[in-house]
Amino acid sequence: MSFLIDTDTVSAHLRGHAHATSRFAQYSGRLYLSTVTLAELKTWLYRSNTPIKYRTGLQALLRDARVLPVDDAVADQFGVVGAGLLDQGITVATPDLLIAATALVHGFTVVTHNVSDFSSVPGLAVLDWLQP
Repeated sequence: MSFLIDTDTVSAHLRGHAHATSRFAQYSGRLYLSTVTLAELKTWLYRSNTPIKYRTGLQALLRDARVLPVDDAVADQFGVVGAGLLDQGITVATPDLLIAATALVHGFTVVTHNVSDFSSVPGLAVLDWLQP
């Protein structure tokens, strides 16, 4: 099983959250990030008040985790899932839906503490590594 890690879980790992760090070590080699997650992380890391050690931590993580692009297959999945949800009156934030679509295309489980943000996406497996 491989995992697409959401921004909140990566930032928890970079901050030294014990449960997250343990899982990152346990599943080394099976970790992926969306370019959406990478962009969100870089926004946080380039803030003037963010300690430089977190940038170094991300660089180390990126030696083990692969970044997946938002390509045509992800865009198509985004459209199919997004349209289906909108037809049901359900909205999902664009970044979260892009992450979900990436996971669906690649057959990965999304790892996030924000489980409710992804709960309405049909067929998406979601785990929370910040819970004991």
